[in-house]
Amino acid sequence: MEVRAELLKSIWYAFTSLDTEDSGKVSKSQLKVLSHNLYSVLRIPHNQAALEQHFSDDDDGPVSSQGYMPYLNKFILDKVVEGTFEKEEVDALCWTLCSKKNYHPNTNGTAVLSNKDAEFLWCLFNFLTEDKYPLVLVPEEVEYLLKKICAVLNVELNSVDLEEFWTQECVREGMSVWSFLELVNSGVLGRGLDRERLSSAIEDVYREIVGNVLKEGYLWKKGHLRRNWTERWFCLKPSALCYYTSEDRKECKGSIELDNNCCVEVLPEREGKRCMFCVKTLNKTYEMSAPDSKQRQEWTAAIQQAIRLRSEGKSSLHKELKARRQEVREERERRRAMREQETQRLQDLQGEKEQKQAELEHLKEAQKQAQASLLQEEERRRKQHEELQRALEEQLREAEEARASMREEMALKELEAEHQRKRIRELEELQQRLEEALHQEIKARQDEENYRYTQARLLAEEEEKTKALLSLQEEQEELLEQMQKEKRELRRDMEEKANALEEAHKQLENIRASRHRVDQDIAAAQRKQRQASTSVKHWNVQMTRLMHPISPGGLLLTLLPLVFGRLSADTQRCEKVFAPFLVSYSFACLSHLNVSDHQTSKHKMQFINEGLYYSTEEKRKPSLQGPVWKRDFNS
Repeated sequence: MEVRAELLKSIWYAFTSLDTEDSGKVSKSQLKVLSHNLYSVLRIPHNQAALEQHFSDDDDGPVSSQGYMPYLNKFILDKVVEGTFEKEEVDALCWTLCSKKNYHPNTNGTAVLSNKDAEFLWCLFNFLTEDKYPLVLVPEEVEYLLKKICAVLNVELNSVDLEEFWTQECVREGMSVWSFLELVNSGVLGRGLDRERLSSAIEDVYREIVGNVLKEGYLWKKGHLRRNWTERWFCLKPSALCYYTSEDRKECKGSIELDNNCCVEVLPEREGKRCMFCVKTLNKTYEMSAPDSKQRQEWTAAIQQAIRLRSEGKSSLHKELKARRQEVREERERRRAMREQETQRLQDLQGEKEQKQAELEHLKEAQKQAQASLLQEEERRRKQHEELQRALEEQLREAEEARASMREEMALKELEAEHQRKRIRELEELQQRLEEALHQEIKARQDEENYRYTQARLLAEEEEKTKALLSLQEEQEELLEQMQKEKRELRRDMEEKANALEEAHKQLENIRASRHRVDQDIAAAQRKQRQASTSVKHWNVQMTRLMHPISPGGLLLTLLPLVFGRLSADTQRCEKVFAPFLVSYSFACLSHLNVSDHQTSKHKMQFINEGLYYSTEEKRKPSLQGPVWKRDFNS
C-alpha cells in the first residue's frame, strides 16, 4: 500500500506534465505512451489489447485524471510486485516528463542545483508530502529538509531569507516542489557553496531518507576464512547491513541479514585493533572495527535501531519520523483550532458584553432624559403653583375686605344669633334626647331579633334532639325487647343446664358408688384368687408327694419347710441363702424321675418353677403370715 501511494505521487507529476494547456485533461495518445513506459519500468507484461480496448472509443478528445485512474489502478498498479522493479527508474521517468514543463533553472549560471540534484530534491519532496493532491509540502517539512541538508554541509541555515519567504501569501498553506527548487536555487542554504559539496550532501540526504540508509561509511571487517582484517564500505538499512569494496557500491562483498535474533556488542581491544564491536546472528558473528570510539557508538546505535525497526515490522525510519511529525502537526492544528474556538468564544462574550454595555448606556441615556423631563414637569408645576398662590392671595385680600364689611353686619346680627343659639341649644337637647330614645329602641329591636333568632335556633336544635331521642328510645326499646328475649332464652338454657348438671351429679355419684362396689368386688376376687392359687399350689405339692416315692433329695424337700418354718425370725435371709440349693436339689431330684413319664416331669418342673416364683414374689411382697413353705408345712 505504501509503494502504491509513492508510485501515484510520481505518476501524478507525469500526468500533469502532459497537460500542456492546464485544463486537467491529457490526450489519449500521450496516455498510451505514458502507460507503455510505465509497463517497462515497473517490469509488468505489456497488455496491448487492454490498452487499445480502454482507449478504443470514437471520442478522440483528452482524458481527465478521473478517466485515467481506473485503467491505471486495474492494469498497472494492481499488477505491481514490490521488489521486481527499481523505484529510482520510475522516479527518473516521471522527473524527465515533469521537469521539461515545470523546472526552469536560471540559464545565466546562478543556479546552484544540477539536474540530478533537482531530481533528488524532487524525490525527497515527494517522500515528505502527504497523500493529498495537489501535492504540497507544509513549511515545517520544508524547514526540516533544509536543516537536514545543512547539517550534512555543516552550515547554518539562512533564517532571514527563509522568514521572508514564509511571509509570502502563496506559501503559507503549503509549497509546491517547483517553488521549493526555486527557493534552493536562490541560495537559502548559503551562498558561495561548492556545487560538488552541495550535490554530495543532497545525495547523502536522498540516500538516507528515500534510499532508507541509516548509516554508511568505512569499517574494518575480520574475515571468516583467512581471519584477516579488510577495510570495507558498509551500508546499513533496516533489513540488512551490506558491505562493498569501495564507496561507489559497485561490488557487493556480502550482506548481514538483521532480524529479532541479531544483537550488537562492544568488544575489547585485541589483535592491534581498537574500537571493536561485533554483530551476532544465529549462524555467525561478524567482528568489525571503527576508526574511533564516536564512530563505534554511532554504528552500534544505528544497528540497534535497525534491529528495533525490523522487530516492530517497520520498513523505514523516516516514514516513522514523518508520521510522528504529522501527528505533532495535527495535534498543533487541533490545539490551534481549539484556541481559535476559545478566541471566538471570548470574542462572542466580548461582543455580548459590549452589547450589554451599549444597552446599559442606552438605559442611562433614557434615565437622563426621564430625569430632564421630570425636572421640566416639576418646573411647570412650580410655576402653576406660584400662579395659583398669587390668585389665592388676591382672593384672600378680597375675602379680607368682604370680612371687614361683614363684621359690621355680624355685630348687628349677633344679637339675633344669640337668640337663635338659645333656640338651637334647646333643639339640640331635644334632638339628643330623641336620638337616645331612638338608639334605645333600635337596640331593643336588635336584642329582640337576636332573642328570636336564638329561640328559633334552640327550637330547631330541640326538635332535632327530640327526633334523635325518639329514635334512640325506639332503638332502646328494640334492644330491651331483644335483651329480654335473650335473657329468657339464657334463663331457659341455664335451667336446662342446671337440670343436666344435677342429673350428671347423680350419675357421677351412682358411678362412684358402683366403682367402689366394683373395687371391693375386685379386692375380694383378688383375695379369693390368691387363696385359690395358694390352695392349688398346696394341693399340687401334696399330690406330687403322694404320687411318687420319696427320693434321696426328696427328704430335703420335705424337711425344708420345717426348717424354714423354724427360722421365721429371718425369712428373707433364708430365702436368699437356700434358693440356689433348692434349685440344685430340684434338678437332682428330676434326674431320678422317669423320663418317659412326660406328664409327671412336666408337673415336677412346674412345681419347681412355681415354688421359686412364689418364693421370689413373697420376697418382693412380704406377708405377715410368713413364707409359703411355712404355711405349707403347718397345713
